[in-house]
Amino acid sequence: MRDASYATKVLLLEMNNASDPTEIRRLMSQITGTEIDESVAIFTPLYINYGKHTKIGKNVFINFDCVFLDLGGITIEDNVLLAPKVSLLSEGHPILPAERQSLVPGHIHIKKGAWIGANATILPGVTIGENAVVAAGAVVSKDVPDNTIVGGVPAKTIKSI
Repeated sequence: MRDASYATKVLLLEMNNASDPTEIRRLMSQITGTEIDESVAIFTPLYINYGKHTKIGKNVFINFDCVFLDLGGITIEDNVLLAPKVSLLSEGHPILPAERQSLVPGHIHIKKGAWIGANATILPGVTIGENAVVAAGAVVSKDVPDNTIVGGVPAKTIKSI
């Protein structure tokens, strides 16, 4: 797994130094192993530890300085907006010190039309519902229903849309 992550780093270095959107999508396609649609906009830098477990839909916008830890899997559906410094962390570590060197994966699923605000963190196993909004700086540890705004640490429902 480490060798695969190092191979991803080579592509990330090239992608994060590219300025042409077509070239960025081409390199991201290599990183993920899937074709990134021409409607997707990625503002680099972007940091990914593996890449092959990330799936990105159409008309997705990924702003500067996002972090994807995708060993547990990340699915980003169509029309999703990720603000700067969003962290999608699909893996964590056990609480017991003797077990802490292992990983605990949990798939992250961001459904259609969701908007994740700046510096928000989505933790392993969380689903963000359709058209949901995650406020800037929120830490999301539980699923967010469709058409709901959440914010805070830990994130709590603010209101329905």
